[in-house]
Amino acid sequence: MDIVIRRFKMSDYDRVIELWQQGNLPLKPKGRDSREEIERQIQLSNVIFLVAESAGKVIGTVLATHDGRKGWINRLAVDPAFRRQGLGQILIKEAEKELEKERIMMFAALIEEDNLPSINLFEKLGYEYHPEIKYFTRKKFPEI
Repeated sequence: MDIVIRRFKMSDYDRVIELWQQGNLPLKPKGRDSREEIERQIQLSNVIFLVAESAGKVIGTVLATHDGRKGWINRLAVDPAFRRQGLGQILIKEAEKELEKERIMMFAALIEEDNLPSINLFEKLGYEYHPEIKYFTRKKFPEI
């Protein structure tokens, strides 16, 4: 499998949304996942958006962000035809390398509790589950 990991380009947008849908990722197409919002996000210095490409087709994604002290691995998705071949691991490791370039040495991921493939993958890569943490959000706009 000949795979190239590269930065996301806006021309990848439709295919990336398709991958996120295939992976059952929660989407906000009128909010944080809209074309305009993604275009804004990739301009930010703390956003690292990578795609995996094979034979000219995007087959995987990972979006890494950081707050200056902790890196977040988000939006990991792999085309169903390429799953269980190590691509998810490659994408996570590439995201970590990019975060390390920014001197970020702590990584985290929020995973929905019914997403067992992702839970197993992150545990395999040495991520520690923290059941005692309660996750809170506050949204100014419902679509974000």
